[in-house]
Amino acid sequence: MTADDVVFSIQRAMSDTSNVRSLLTAVDAVTAPDEHTVRIATKGVSPLLVNNLVNIFIMNRAWAEANDAAAPQDFKSGKENFAARHENGTGAYRLVSREADRRTELVAYDKYWGIGEFPLDIDRIVYTPIQSPATRVSALISGEVNFLQDVPPQDIAKLEQNPDLRVVRGPENRTIFFGVNMGADKLTYGEARGNPFADKRVRHAMNMAIDREVIGKAIMRGESIPLGTIAPPFINGYTEEMGKLPPVDIEKAKQLMAEAGYGDGFSVTLNCTNDSFVNDERICQALVGMMAKIGIKVHLDVQPAGVVFPMVGNGNTDFYLMGWGASTFDSQYIFDNLVHSRSEGRGAWSSVNFNNAEIDAKIATLGSEADIEKRNATIAEIWEVVQDESFYLPIHAQMLARAAHKNIRITPNLSNSVFVKTISVEK
Repeated sequence: MTADDVVFSIQRAMSDTSNVRSLLTAVDAVTAPDEHTVRIATKGVSPLLVNNLVNIFIMNRAWAEANDAAAPQDFKSGKENFAARHENGTGAYRLVSREADRRTELVAYDKYWGIGEFPLDIDRIVYTPIQSPATRVSALISGEVNFLQDVPPQDIAKLEQNPDLRVVRGPENRTIFFGVNMGADKLTYGEARGNPFADKRVRHAMNMAIDREVIGKAIMRGESIPLGTIAPPFINGYTEEMGKLPPVDIEKAKQLMAEAGYGDGFSVTLNCTNDSFVNDERICQALVGMMAKIGIKVHLDVQPAGVVFPMVGNGNTDFYLMGWGASTFDSQYIFDNLVHSRSEGRGAWSSVNFNNAEIDAKIATLGSEADIEKRNATIAEIWEVVQDESFYLPIHAQMLARAAHKNIRITPNLSNSVFVKTISVEK
């Protein structure tokens, strides 16, 4: 790996088809004066650039260019390039084979640059997706698998009581929420006069019809943090006031629907994943019943994330389930991707189509404001508008639960990333 590979990787991450380009909006130019030095020129002061660079992964320029992968795959259009299914990087494990959605095998790389710091107790990884929660748990108990990445909430207590297993639990840097396309003239997948989501009263009615505590108890079995905001509780900009749950008030919600001219309700399709978030399909099913109480007939369309996420990325949806975390632990990452209009390299996942020039301008200042107090005040102002507009309907922050055989020690990680190089095995 040389400095030129770093330059190439940063420039690649800034391209139009990149899903991480919002992290680099402050970058003006990247150069390599020699093979061990990288110089990044920014458009101004950029207090979070170091945080953002942690999320840019380095690729080999020669490999990418030789395999027609110099630009990231166009995920939103469903197009793939060579890099989508082939190995490249500087990591601790090398790819042996991969069958998508079935089996991926990797082996430890004895020339890994960090071998002195990480002994790599695990010499081989066989990653096997198992869709059925019950089957996943049975495979762990029987010894068919050694480590379970996603423990179903209903099985946590049972696994904790098993003396042969070890369970690690904790909060995740991710919130789960619904988004509504408020910017369209009319619904694309539904029946209504115009676009009901364009009226804030309808969005407020939907927000107060959601019983987040019921979802937390009945579906998540207490393994979630019900929230009134899409901001995870541990990021810069979050406040307890934002996190408070809106009171459930069906009568008030019906009144708002009537005031907006939708007293007789309307119908809409909800695009929901079934393989991305904990109990995602069951959460969507619960929402269908809650919306019915205020006259909104929701048609549930459940598909794998590989189908739903491109729809959301392209704005080809009226109503959808989504999850998001702030990898930089700062509100700007959420604003850049989910709030800002689709312009200036931002708004990649802003399918709610909230277009507000004043808010866009405030978001743009966050990347160059060096006065922390002033910057935090701007963040608070933006959140006040986001909370009031209710184009996102927050549900909860996810909790993580992982389980493994008792001789395997797992390090908890807020980002829901499994760093196998940090896993130790007791001999």
